[in-house]
Amino acid sequence: MYCPALRRRLMNLIRAAVKNDLDALDAIEQRCFSGDKLSRRSFNSLIKPGAHSSSIILNDNIPCGYSIVLFRTGTSLARLYSVALDPDFRGKGLAQELIAHAEAQARQRDCLFMRLEVRVDNPAAIALYEKLGYLSFDRIEDYYEDGCTALRFEKRLQAERGSLITEPPVYYRQTTEFTCGPAALMMAMRNIDANYPISRREELQIWREATTIFMTTGHGGCSPQGLTLAALKRGFAARLYINRSGTPFIDSVRSEEKRQVIEVVHQDFSEQLQDYPDSVEINPLGPGQFREILDRHDHVIVLISTWALNRNRAPHWVYVSKSDQHFVYISDPDTNDSRWQSETDFMHVPISINAFINMASFGRNRLRCLLAIHTQNSE
Repeated sequence: MYCPALRRRLMNLIRAAVKNDLDALDAIEQRCFSGDKLSRRSFNSLIKPGAHSSSIILNDNIPCGYSIVLFRTGTSLARLYSVALDPDFRGKGLAQELIAHAEAQARQRDCLFMRLEVRVDNPAAIALYEKLGYLSFDRIEDYYEDGCTALRFEKRLQAERGSLITEPPVYYRQTTEFTCGPAALMMAMRNIDANYPISRREELQIWREATTIFMTTGHGGCSPQGLTLAALKRGFAARLYINRSGTPFIDSVRSEEKRQVIEVVHQDFSEQLQDYPDSVEINPLGPGQFREILDRHDHVIVLISTWALNRNRAPHWVYVSKSDQHFVYISDPDTNDSRWQSETDFMHVPISINAFINMASFGRNRLRCLLAIHTQNSE
């Protein structure tokens, strides 16, 4: 008995792209796009093993389209980086098959959401994504090389698990390698108060106020106490939950001179904080306390180790814009993890709460700290 649906499945094959597909992938790219094209070198990188998946679709054994999905390591987020279908093969449902295949790959990696960007002047693609259940949550002016605006879309992949973006949190990308703390703090304060000004000047000013560095001495990051003071001095209420009372980050400093400088600056921060009652709470910050603090506060910046995200053991501050029973949603100010990623991969990123609690400590002594920010009259 003839079955059209079975016939279509036999005609179309989606498989992993391999090196022998480079000519076909490049030809598809040239036929589909007039600008923002992936180079042959980029395709060669994206078909190699990594935090991505590249697939090619064949219709009657003819390569006619591809999809590329990016996975943010250590998180539950996927992004449809690129999807293309040769114009001669459109109208046959192949693009929908490619996207469904990409979503299946993301589900296999336990991703909660698939995100993507699309040109605002591509109504056919927009209509397809909306038909497939994608919801627009943001727009980015001047995103493409010709100046065209992009729309950001998101789709929930795991039934009712996870919180979709209804309104994107204000995002700020750190502009130096050492200002993650100020960038995370500025995101928290701006998402509380729309009138709070964020800028590179403010980013560097907060860093100057909050770091324990002195000229070339010490480390370049900001201390929990310094960031707490920066928030308080800007008129916000702040409470630092920290699991130890000693000087942070000093364990990795070998120079006695540098250690002395860090100790002096830390002591000064601690004395200044005495003018703000209840601004610091020494808390064991076990899993139960950690969850309770995240549940109680809407805007928190958290110190993590970046090992789970990029295999570097570095202290790093992120902004937690939301949490629920199973996931924490972070906005990560450091976008330098991959040449392929965009800010879409760094805002409101879902991470399982157990995985996040594990990554939210640093150093041999497992320093844990959460800095909750709110308005003066909210507590």
